[in-house]
Amino acid sequence: GNVPPGVDPEAFSWFQAVDADRSGYISAKELKQALVNSNWSTFNDETCLLMINMFDKTRSGRIDMYGFSALLHFIQQWKNLFQQYDRDQSGSISFVELQQAFSQMGYNLSPQFSQLLLARYAQRSSNPSIQLDRFIQICMQLQSTTDAFREKDTALVGNVRLSYEDFLTMVVTRMM
Repeated sequence: GNVPPGVDPEAFSWFQAVDADRSGYISAKELKQALVNSNWSTFNDETCLLMINMFDKTRSGRIDMYGFSALLHFIQQWKNLFQQYDRDQSGSISFVELQQAFSQMGYNLSPQFSQLLLARYAQRSSNPSIQLDRFIQICMQLQSTTDAFREKDTALVGNVRLSYEDFLTMVVTRMM
């Protein structure tokens, strides 16, 4: 077929390969089957769903060719950033690299918080590290919750007073 205007030809051919059911749309399941980390593991379900939801303009749980093209561009930007922070070129982000990444992104986060993220998102091993999919997920969630926090922290003092329901509302509207 012909490449639609505004769609990268490479994205077009990849879209056709990924659209397994030939519906003209990519679901989170199809996306998961198409994306791999540097260790050849598939992207996790949570990250795929986050990205589908980000580019799903119709709230149907799937993206069309234009959304897919934009998503591939989005992933490439994150991959470039990931490779920049993967200083030892291991294909994953270590604790030290994660700390440096947060600092360079402007986040003042404690080593304990980075350890918590590693415990939650890294594959279990003696030297835990973060793959690209989890890096994207962490950064998207960090940005989203930071934006929500800043909406409440109008004086930019670094702390806010919230009711429990306000907190839950922030989480549900930003994370799910």
